[in-house]
Amino acid sequence: MNAAFPLPPARLRAATPADLEAIVALIAELAAYERLEHLLQVTPASLHPHLFGERPVAECLVAEVDGAAGAAGTPIVGFALFFTNFSTFLGKPGLYLEDLYVQPAHRGRGLGRALLERLGALAVERGCGRFEWSVLDWNTPAIGFYESMGATVLPDWRICRVTGEALQRFARPTAGAAADR
Repeated sequence: MNAAFPLPPARLRAATPADLEAIVALIAELAAYERLEHLLQVTPASLHPHLFGERPVAECLVAEVDGAAGAAGTPIVGFALFFTNFSTFLGKPGLYLEDLYVQPAHRGRGLGRALLERLGALAVERGCGRFEWSVLDWNTPAIGFYESMGATVLPDWRICRVTGEALQRFARPTAGAAADR
């Protein structure tokens, strides 16, 4: 940072419904970075009930920079979307970070670290046994960043996912399947 041109103040806060357009715009930027735009279906309307509805299933922090031309014309330049999971081995809840993203123009100022640290503190406050997330194997900058913060990248685990028609098939009983549903 150049002392003659200090960076404008940044802050983290819980997302509000007014932030949904910016959050979705940042999710779209993340999808492009991860080369996964073809999977993107989220809209502000579809995300709203999951973050702010009667029974929210996820939470979101946003990073704002004063005067920034961030997502959707707001000063929001980053986000962390997370939810509670559970470890049967620990017998405790955990905090799972679904996505963390900071716009490239605002990287290097500590916003990603601040978001992760805030979530780590939240996990401790809530009595969680762990704080975890996934990272794409080709994203070496992120892997190095996470490891520098003390995270362990688990080499022996793979993510299993069922979606779309395969998920619909899971919901249908098969012949000979247990009848005690």
